[in-house]
Amino acid sequence: MTVETAALGRLTATEFRLFLRERIGPIFGIGFPLLLLAIFGNIPFFSRPGNGFDGEPLLYTYVPILVAFVIAMLALNALPPVLAGYREKGVLRRMRTTPVGAVRVLAAQLTITLAVSAVAAVLLLVVARTVFDVPLPRQLAGFAVGAVLGALALTAIGLFVAAAAPTGRVANAVGSILFYVMMFFAGLWLPIEAMPPVLRHVSEVTPLGAAVQALTDASQGHWPHALQLGVLAAYAAAFGLAGARMFRWE
Repeated sequence: MTVETAALGRLTATEFRLFLRERIGPIFGIGFPLLLLAIFGNIPFFSRPGNGFDGEPLLYTYVPILVAFVIAMLALNALPPVLAGYREKGVLRRMRTTPVGAVRVLAAQLTITLAVSAVAAVLLLVVARTVFDVPLPRQLAGFAVGAVLGALALTAIGLFVAAAAPTGRVANAVGSILFYVMMFFAGLWLPIEAMPPVLRHVSEVTPLGAAVQALTDASQGHWPHALQLGVLAAYAAAFGLAGARMFRWE
């Protein structure tokens, strides 16, 4: 193990401990989706066969939406205010003068966001399967591809928000607005299948809408449509490059 790798590992462990102290990541990013799953799973309307689409329980429709909820909460509500706050408080500027470097702070935060998103998504699927008898995705590889591209797209948008926001408060506000707008088009309040055609078409080109449709297709045993994967890849590339170019260390 090189000195640089060891330094990144220690920094990531430190940042992860700080992450656990915050409410947004552990409580709202992991605990709240599980709470929603428990609530939906114990409401007969959601768990009764025939109330959803294609004769399935409506709960089956909401599991991919809750996976997207986890990714979006961590990428849009947890990541941007931390990075913008570090810049606002001069942490990144001071880190640039140390051997650790400020770039590793950014790498540690991105690693934590992606890793926790993956663990939380797997935990959600396991609880849904073992407690509420929701089948695991029939196309696991397609589900994994959709989840990874969705996480990359949302994390890139979160990085862009952190780069553009002047303060942690602004980053938090912008991230929250984006979260609620995107979750609407992801089907949290009205499933995508029940949306009017115009809203459904808009949902197809939003990052969370495309992610949910990709995850839903994979859950039903189909490989995600190329349009959905292309939309996610485009968001990841465009906002990742823009965020990296705009990011200021002080």
